[in-house]
Amino acid sequence: MEEHWDTAREVLCVRLDTIGDVLMTGPAMRALKPGRRLTLLTSSAGAAIAELMPEVDERVVYDAPWMKAGSSITDPAADRELIERLRQRRFDAAVIFTVYSQSPLPAALLCLLAEVPLRLAHCRENPYALLSDWVRESEPHDQVRHEVRRQLDLVASVGARTGDERLAVTLPSAARERAAELLAAVGFQPGEEWIVVHPGASAPSRRYPPELLARACRELTDVHGVGLLFTGAAGERQLIEEIRGRVESPTKSLAGTLSLAELAALLEAAPLLLSGNTGPVHLAAAVGTPVVDIYALTNPQHTPWQVASKVLSHDVPCRWCYRSICPEGHHLCLRGVAPETVVTAVLELLRDPAVTGSGCRVSGF
Repeated sequence: MEEHWDTAREVLCVRLDTIGDVLMTGPAMRALKPGRRLTLLTSSAGAAIAELMPEVDERVVYDAPWMKAGSSITDPAADRELIERLRQRRFDAAVIFTVYSQSPLPAALLCLLAEVPLRLAHCRENPYALLSDWVRESEPHDQVRHEVRRQLDLVASVGARTGDERLAVTLPSAARERAAELLAAVGFQPGEEWIVVHPGASAPSRRYPPELLARACRELTDVHGVGLLFTGAAGERQLIEEIRGRVESPTKSLAGTLSLAELAALLEAAPLLLSGNTGPVHLAAAVGTPVVDIYALTNPQHTPWQVASKVLSHDVPCRWCYRSICPEGHHLCLRGVAPETVVTAVLELLRDPAVTGSGCRVSGF
């Protein structure tokens, strides 16, 4: 099955999900990269992180109508226009990356109509001519792999492998300079312990309850003297201010002020990230920053990849629900994580010389 892929030079990678999913596909694209030019077909949200990924030569933005982000799109003219655009590019091959709950067949049909001769994906049913190469879907019944491993295994089926399986981003110097300016303005002192706290997540089921996070933050800063710098989107400012309002000691916030590249640069400089399982966790992993991940048991495949981390959750019978909203309404997989447990995890990772070297990376900015 490998021989005909050896001559493929122009490869279309299809990953229609959002930031974290696209970033976790990076190692598989790195395996494909040698001797090839890679174009990534991705969503509007995914395109933002793709701009920072060294494996990607070109981005094509497409909010597919069969994906959650593009579900309100009903004009088929955009689909026809995309197919023609891809056809004119004369790609040698396409690799369709999906989570196991997604069907690759709509994207496979799109690539077939665009006359891409080689088309690879995981598939649960026989795709017949829609895919030239396919790996039978084995999840979740036979195995459950990390999302990064799943995609590495897919491209390995056509001979693409890499010795470097880490997540990676390339940061513009301007982003690093801006992060340094902001950190200087924040005023953390040399030798002071501090962390980044990211409370938000796109799915409500993956957000640690704000009153519990506030208790953990209050103990971290009021009792242990750890400086707290909050990050988040502009729409999360109210959530962040609610948490900050429950903490007696002064905290800092850059919510709504950072581009994605600047957030990555800030995380690169930070000693540690405290977050739920959301995109910035994978961004922190890509820049080598330790993570305490308060991990909702919605999906077992998205834990921090190849970075020092502590993953906290409370086991529940309804784990691995794959839901954006808790179907039971109790959020116990998160609510069952005590704030004291969060504090202990942060302090252990923050002060572990094996992780931080000197015990603090304030000099990083």
